[in-house]
Amino acid sequence: MGAGVLSLAWSLAQLGWLFGPPAIIVFALVTWISTSILSDCYRSPHSEHGPDRNASFMQAVSYYLGERSLRVCAVILNESLYGNTIAYTIATATSMRAILKSNCYHEEGHDANCKYPDSIYMLVFGLVQIVMSQIPNFHDMAWLSVVAAIMSFAYSTIGLGLGLTKVIVNGEIMGSIGGVPGASAVDKVWLVFQGLGDIAFAYPYSIILLEIQDTLKSPSETRTMKKASRSAIVITTVFYLLCGSFGYAAFGNNTPGNLLTGFGFYEPFWLVDLANACVIIHLVGGYQVFSQPIFALAETWFSDRYPDSDFVNGSRQLKVPLLRTFQWNPFRLCFRTLYVVSTTGIAMAFPYFNQVLGVLGALNFWPLVVYFPVEMYFVQRKIAPWSRKWLAFKTFSFACFLVSAVAFIGSLEGLITAKLS
Repeated sequence: MGAGVLSLAWSLAQLGWLFGPPAIIVFALVTWISTSILSDCYRSPHSEHGPDRNASFMQAVSYYLGERSLRVCAVILNESLYGNTIAYTIATATSMRAILKSNCYHEEGHDANCKYPDSIYMLVFGLVQIVMSQIPNFHDMAWLSVVAAIMSFAYSTIGLGLGLTKVIVNGEIMGSIGGVPGASAVDKVWLVFQGLGDIAFAYPYSIILLEIQDTLKSPSETRTMKKASRSAIVITTVFYLLCGSFGYAAFGNNTPGNLLTGFGFYEPFWLVDLANACVIIHLVGGYQVFSQPIFALAETWFSDRYPDSDFVNGSRQLKVPLLRTFQWNPFRLCFRTLYVVSTTGIAMAFPYFNQVLGVLGALNFWPLVVYFPVEMYFVQRKIAPWSRKWLAFKTFSFACFLVSAVAFIGSLEGLITAKLS
């Protein structure tokens, strides 16, 4: 469960009780189908006993679909990773600011003018990431996944508890069948599409499935991965439904874009602070998890291109006693620093949490979660064109494309409108 769970109450508010919860279930079902067929692509030619293994999503695309598809997939996948770091920069800065606002409201009253700029906290987050990006072997830190899981579970549970408590205090379930009314029919359509994009952002699981499957023991990786995926999707979807539904039920038409930072919750202020602290800890490490594949790709490419360059391959150790763990070379220092600067700069230019999540979710959901897994499955199972199964999966893929397309258009319109307003 990532930061996308924080926007689901707002998504349900745009879709209403009639379409909101079913939309989350539909995205969960699509993800389940995707993970099921993708698990079959780990081994080849037989899905369980084949000798060839594909240890990553891109390796599988290269094996089944060829170099041309690999190049397209590489662009989309790295754009997805890069986009997530931008979203994490925005979300972390928003949570930093929320902690200050929570304490301000507690001390000075709920009507106090507690305003803090986003940009300074994005800069602080960027500085932290510049330092962390130089830590060697960051991708091998297994404890990071444990910490991320604990933090994610903690802030999701707190958000759920706060929403449930507010519903009980209100004594009624707020919201409506059709959701928040728009200023016009066109505005309402844009908001619905944007809500779909935010839900899509919450389901990025498929792109890391094969990396996870590669850590399982033979001879039943495929069966084990399918069972694990089924359990994971059920658990996360239950949390998504509960967090989204109780958040919408608590605030109705006034549901905030971010459940923990929109300040529907003032008390207990320490619990709001704790939830946002968990978000910050989770996303500080999560930024590096999404960044490491891009760092590795860039450094490998330049190392192969300039094998004798000391700028690319030269390694030095800092002489400062407390910083001796940091090994650096000029290229690593420059590239990773510029990478963090670029994501921070874009986040500062577009600090709109829901709109950015909607654009990223809609842009990447269909190609990475649906299109590539379906096309690989055709090759792996040797499904004949125009057969019944081929037509069923093609229809499934096209329907998902249409949903992603309208979600992207709606989210992009929201992003542009927010920037110009």
